Amino acid sequence: MTIPRLTAADGTALPAIGLGTYRLTGSEGVDAIGEAIRAGYRLIDSAVNYENEGAVGRAVRAAGDVRDELIVTSKLPGRHHRYAEALATIEESVYRTGLDRIDLYLIHWPNPRTGLYVEAWKALVEARERGLVRHIGLSNFLPEHIDRLVAETGVAPVVNQIEIHPYFPQQDALDHHREHGILVQGWSPLGRGNDLLENPVVTEIAAAHGVTPAQTILAWHVARQVIPIPKAASPQRQRENLGIFDIALDEAEIAAITALGRPDGRLAGQDPAVYEEF
Repeated sequence: MTIPRLTAADGTALPAIGLGTYRLTGSEGVDAIGEAIRAGYRLIDSAVNYENEGAVGRAVRAAGDVRDELIVTSKLPGRHHRYAEALATIEESVYRTGLDRIDLYLIHWPNPRTGLYVEAWKALVEARERGLVRHIGLSNFLPEHIDRLVAETGVAPVVNQIEIHPYFPQQDALDHHREHGILVQGWSPLGRGNDLLENPVVTEIAAAHGVTPAQTILAWHVARQVIPIPKAASPQRQRENLGIFDIALDEAEIAAITALGRPDGRLAGQDPAVYEEF
């Protein structure tokens, strides 16, 4: 399966869907990630705080000659934002995977009250220059955080991974990122622990297209040029999530799903303006 790609302002191209790996650990995680790669996934998301960089690396090493097609991702935790600690953490991420580099490295959260994210970003820039990572980006950063990074370092991220789903569509953020040539990935794209997959708007549109509610929501992300990162452990669900690129939602259907957005739509109230994660 050939997955479309989206391109950032600097020419970096990322697959239009990725695999979330939170809680995919140990041998079961290796098996699930390996199945995903065989199914066609080429963007594999991970993080230091997921404690599964080893499982991701083992699955990738076992995948054979597709390594150069893969975008293996990890993320820097908030407790290691200081420059030297950040560099050592990135090195350890590479060592844990057993790979020669990590393809995309993100700062997991800005932690603005701690206020060290510019220092962390400088470490990511250095890691890229040293060949530890190929591309660098962000996760959960607000536009004002990104603007500060660019103003102080002159280096823009290729991607920002943020919470996006129909109950929290983030249209203003999408517009800002698109204007600046920054790709957007969406975490928890199908919601988590809520009634999103049973919402009548979603189920009616799904029925009209003969697809599942989950496929409908993922197609909505793709139509909005968001790269969804759904977690899926079972091979069947992994394949279903990949089978979205022929679903042609019309503008009215996209607008109807977007209109499900709520002022309090965040899944866990994690507002990057104040939230800190270490």
